[in-house]
Amino acid sequence: MQEEDGSVTDTATNEETETQKEAVDAVDEAEEAQISQLRANLNLDSETALIETVLFLESEPQNTTVLSKISQLSEEVVSECISRLKDKYANADSGIELSQIVGGWLLTPKKECFDLVKERYGKKNEGRLSKAAIETLSIIAYSQPITRAEIESIRHVNADNMIRILLDRKFIREAGKKDVPGKPIMYATTKEFLEFFHLQSIADLPQLDEKESERFVLAR
Repeated sequence: MQEEDGSVTDTATNEETETQKEAVDAVDEAEEAQISQLRANLNLDSETALIETVLFLESEPQNTTVLSKISQLSEEVVSECISRLKDKYANADSGIELSQIVGGWLLTPKKECFDLVKERYGKKNEGRLSKAAIETLSIIAYSQPITRAEIESIRHVNADNMIRILLDRKFIREAGKKDVPGKPIMYATTKEFLEFFHLQSIADLPQLDEKESERFVLAR
């Protein structure tokens, strides 16, 4: 009898546990449905259009933090706008898609569409550089060889992403290590840089004004 009583107790406990689990699952499903409904009711048309405009104008991936600063929207709203844009560009009748690259978001042509017109637009697309990339490249060109820390002291922002992009484009190269503690890598421009900007040598760069020259020197 004791064994039977124990079996009955275990069965009752298991049933109670299963009932509790089902109740928790039901609550979770109800909360998810409520959140989905709230998102559906939230009108973010103008905010989504603003984020879309920023992404169209940028030529490098931008993460939600940067998009938030540019648009003056909260990161939560930016994330929701990104989600809506992803759904929008996922349609088969769109030749554009929203791609996540190096932790950021970028509007790019869909591969199957771009492959059809790559011969005509490939070079044009490759030639695009953002304002931030051009500024970083200018600093390197006028101050080479220069370290990442020295670039950042001039631009006052992290330079890792811009350096990576310029290295990928072969506009800059590693030019040894500076003889200071830590031996940081120095960067300089390349032959490809000269060819792209139609320069015979670095000496052909336009002269900087006095203010810019002082800013570059003080950072070294």
